[in-house]
Amino acid sequence: MTRRPTLSQRRAERLKLIIARERLQPAVLAWSDARAPRERWGVALSGGADSVALLLLLWAHWPERRGQLVAFHFDHRLRGSESIADVSFCRRLCVGLGVPLVTGFWAQPLRTASEAAGRAARFDFFETAMRLRKMKVLWLGHQQDDVAESMLMRLARGSGSAGLAAPRALHEHLAGRIHVRPLLTLKKEEVCAALLKVGANWREDSSNAGEVFFRNRVRKTVVPIWCQASGRDALAGAALSRQLLEEDDVALELWVDRLSVIDAAGNLNLALLRGLPRAVMRRALHRWLARQGERFELSRQAFELLLAAAERGAPTRQSLSLSAFAVIKKGRLSLQKRVLGSA
Repeated sequence: MTRRPTLSQRRAERLKLIIARERLQPAVLAWSDARAPRERWGVALSGGADSVALLLLLWAHWPERRGQLVAFHFDHRLRGSESIADVSFCRRLCVGLGVPLVTGFWAQPLRTASEAAGRAARFDFFETAMRLRKMKVLWLGHQQDDVAESMLMRLARGSGSAGLAAPRALHEHLAGRIHVRPLLTLKKEEVCAALLKVGANWREDSSNAGEVFFRNRVRKTVVPIWCQASGRDALAGAALSRQLLEEDDVALELWVDRLSVIDAAGNLNLALLRGLPRAVMRRALHRWLARQGERFELSRQAFELLLAAAERGAPTRQSLSLSAFAVIKKGRLSLQKRVLGSA
C-alpha cells in the first residue's frame, strides 16, 4: 500500500517545479552527480526561509538521497521562547519529510555575544555532530543576498581574494569536510516568493530586525541603497564578482602548489619566490604561517613587515608570538622557538 505524501512532501514536490534543478549552482550539480550513492549529507536547518527551501529542494531534487539526509539545528538560546519554537518548527518539518533531525544548543550563551562568536559556536556543533556520524558533507542555504552582504563586510576590513570569494559554492575544509551551497544562483526574494507560492512556512529571527550586528546594518541600510544606486542587478553582479575572485584565488593557490616552496623541514624557500608577483609571495607566506602548528595572530602591520622582509631576503628575526620568532637566513624563512627567559 502506497503511503499518502505528507503536506511537507507535497510542498517540496511543488517547490521543485518553481525552482528547477537547473536553476541551482552548476558546480554543485556537477559535484553532486559524482558523489558516492550511499554518502550521507548533512543539512544546516535554522528554520529560516533559506534553510527550509534548501531542505525541501534537496528532498525533492535528489529523491535517491532521501535516506541519507540528516538535518542539523543549533539553538543559540538567545531569544527565549522564540528559540524553543524554532526547534519545534524544525522538528515538525523533518518529521513531515522523514528526515532525521539532530539538535544542539549553546551550553553557555552570552547575552552580549558577537556575531562571530555565535557563528563559531554553531559551526563547532555542526563539526562535532558530523564527526560523530562520520559525515563529511554539509549543505548550507546561503544565497546572493548573503554574497553581497559578506562582500561589503569584508571590503570594510580589507580582505583579499580568498575572503571576498566567500561564501563558496563548494568549500573543502580540513579533514575533508565539505560545505555545499546550491542556492548562490538565487536571491532571497526569489526563495521567499517560491515558498509562499507552495504554502510553505518558515521562521523569522527577530534579532535580524535590530542593528546590533554589522551584518544586520549592512542588510537593512547599505544593500538597499547600493542596489538602488547601481541602476542594475547589483546582487547578481556581486555573485559574479565572487565567482571571478574565487577563480583568481584558486589560480594563486595552484601557482604556490606548483612551486613547492615549503621544504620537508617546514622552511619557506624564498629564492623560488624571488621576482614573482607580490600576491604569490603573500599567499606563500600565509601558507607557511598556517603550517607551523601554532596559530599566530599577527596584526596586519606585523604581517606586512614580515612580507617586506621576505621580499628583501635579508637576514631577519621577527617576533611572531611569546614563544616563537620568524627567522630569515640564507634565503629561507624558518620558525625559531623562543628560549625560556630570553628577550
